[in-house]
Formats: sequence, C-alpha cells, structure tokens
Amino acid sequence: MGSRSVLLVHGMFMTYRCWDAWVARYRARGLDVVALPWPRRDRTVEELNRADPDPQLAKLGFEEVVSHHVEAIRGLTRPPILIGHSMGGLVVQSLLQRGFGHVGVAIDSAPPPGVFTPSVSLLRANWPVVNPFLPSSRPYRMSFPRFQYAFVNGMPPEVQRSVYDAQVVPESLRVPRESRSKAHRIDFTRPHAPLLLTAGSTDHIIPAGLNRKNYDLYRRGSSSNVEFREFEGRNHYGVLGGPQWEEIADFAIDWAERQASDGPVGPS
Repeated sequence: MGSRSVLLVHGMFMTYRCWDAWVARYRARGLDVVALPWPRRDRTVEELNRADPDPQLAKLGFEEVVSHHVEAIRGLTRPPILIGHSMGGLVVQSLLQRGFGHVGVAIDSAPPPGVFTPSVSLLRANWPVVNPFLPSSRPYRMSFPRFQYAFVNGMPPEVQRSVYDAQVVPESLRVPRESRSKAHRIDFTRPHAPLLLTAGSTDHIIPAGLNRKNYDLYRRGSSSNVEFREFEGRNHYGVLGGPQWEEIADFAIDWAERQASDGPVGPS
C-alpha cells in the first residue's frame, strides 16, 4: 500500500517554504509529504516580493485556494493526511467538510464565518483584513512592525527580522475577506474525518480562545472525532519554526497517524 500521503497547507503572508523543516522531519519518518504552493505562490520569496504589486495575486480568493487543493488531492492514489496552518487551517476545515482528506490537523486555524471572540489582539493584528478603507484591488504587504506583533511576538528582535526577511510575501486581501462570506460557512453538524485543532497560548492574530470556540462548535454539533490541544508559550509563527517546533510537528503527525488507521476515507 505504501506510506500515507501528507499534504501541508500554508497560510497567508507566507509560502510553502515555511514548511521546509516539517517536510524534512516527516520524510525522515518515511512519509510521503508535500507542501503545496497556493496559486501564484510557486516562486521564491524574493521573486514574489520583487513582483509586488502583482495584479494577478490581488485577484486570488479563498475558493480558488480551496479548489487548488481539491485538485491536488484528486491526483493522489489515497486520501491524504491534511495539515494546515492559519488560513491553511481553515482550508483544511473546508476540505474535510467537502469530504476530502483522511484526517485533518488545523494549526492556529483562521476562524470560519460566524466564529468570533472579543479580543484586542485579534482586532489589532487583523486590522488590514477588516479595515473597509483598505482596497482589495492590490495585494497587501505586511510591515515589519505589524509582523512583529501579529506573528512573532515575544521572540528576540534579530529572530523576528530574520523570519520576516526570509518568509514574508505580499498577500491578496480577497482571501481572508472571501473566507468570511456565507458561502464558506462550516456546518459543524456534518459528519467529517477526524480533526485536531491546535492553538498557541500567546498567539495574537488567532488567539487561543478563538481556536477553542471553533473546537467547541464542532464538539456540540457533531459526533465526529474532534480534539483540541493548546501549546503553552507559542505565538503564531512559533508553531512552525520557533523554539521546540518539533514538539508540535510530532504531536500533529502522531495524532493523525493514530486516526488514519480507522478514520473515514474521503474521495481521492
């Protein structure tokens, strides 16, 4: 049968290269793992930044991102384990709702429509997304100070700068705005493959309480297997590449592989 496939889904303001360490770690375990670029994200960080403002990137929406991953899954011989971070976590939730994927892990997942908790850090970190005066006709380039607050809070300044320079790219504002539309609501009562939701206790842009509310809605609405884990002292980026990122990578894949032995199988 071969090893189970693992499909890694990146989030906003970054590329598939944010998963490099995870890809190497999972391949060392014998897993068939792919970090899939979003549409128009298959270039280097330097190339993407030089192309700013890219008018084609500005047209990218959430549905196109999800559909792109659906097509990739259909090209596999077996339904994969899906692991997504941030907006990639919401992509995983949407894919599971549509019946794609064998198991899902949503790390610091962006909230589905209708899921909200009052939080100063949530509003401050996400202000460009909700600011009605910022047009979506051109990509948004996150400034270093905003990235410091939203993604890498608490890390040493030199590490924050290094991550920003190596990882951050312009983003389409249509992706988050479209993801909050009624068309992309999650039906928390619909049966789905096993799902793990995780949170970082110091995450500013997707606070842990928001992840917990996401989990609670699943737990109350569905009989499907859904679990939640909060990681102490982790900010939004730290789960991918901060100190002890290996703990989260191992926890995610260990949990997913346990479920994969008898979880429901979606279309391939």
